[in-house]
Amino acid sequence: MDIKNNIKQFHDYLNPNSCGLVAVSKTKPISLIREAYDAGQRLFGENKVQELVEKSTQLPDDVEWHMIGHLQSNKVKYIARFVSLIHAADSLKLLKEINKQGKKVGRVIHCLLQVHIAQEDTKFGLSPQELMELVGLPAVAEMTHVKILGLMGMATNTPNEDQVREEFKGLKVLFDQISASATPSNIEMKELSMGMSGDYPIAVQEGSTLVRVGSAIFGARN
Repeated sequence: MDIKNNIKQFHDYLNPNSCGLVAVSKTKPISLIREAYDAGQRLFGENKVQELVEKSTQLPDDVEWHMIGHLQSNKVKYIARFVSLIHAADSLKLLKEINKQGKKVGRVIHCLLQVHIAQEDTKFGLSPQELMELVGLPAVAEMTHVKILGLMGMATNTPNEDQVREEFKGLKVLFDQISASATPSNIEMKELSMGMSGDYPIAVQEGSTLVRVGSAIFGARN
């Protein structure tokens, strides 16, 4: 894989669409991540806390680390000090823990709320109804060390592009609904994280501001 060229091609495609690239570096060695870094990539996504912590100590400080996988409450403390964005906040319990750990380390932790948009039970996330209830809770409004910056969703893993498009459209509708409603100061709809190696062009067309791409940059997973 020509990582440098892949990064350039993604930036050339995404930048005119005001969409950022999260290079999904899970299972990839530091040497390959550094290749992407040297090509100008600064946003990297990991889905396991232990791997995220280990890699964060081996790369320059200007890397923005995104936690893109399912996050357990008891693991938040390990990444609270440095994580740039948590993509998969999916419960009040988890948000409370993120707020608690943010307070301990003296920083506001940026999060996205994960919404379940796929027709697969294996994926995590809030239902649309749960999402709207969560953003209206006084307990969320009172969190001083959490900033909710948008939504994240994973489409169904299917060759049916119409289905994928409809799922992304549905997430954008929810994003716009929350944007248009009166929300507390710690909720601001800026980022819509949707689209991966197999479906990112559709996601970009439907309004994604962050795509999470691994294999199309680094090659197939080991």
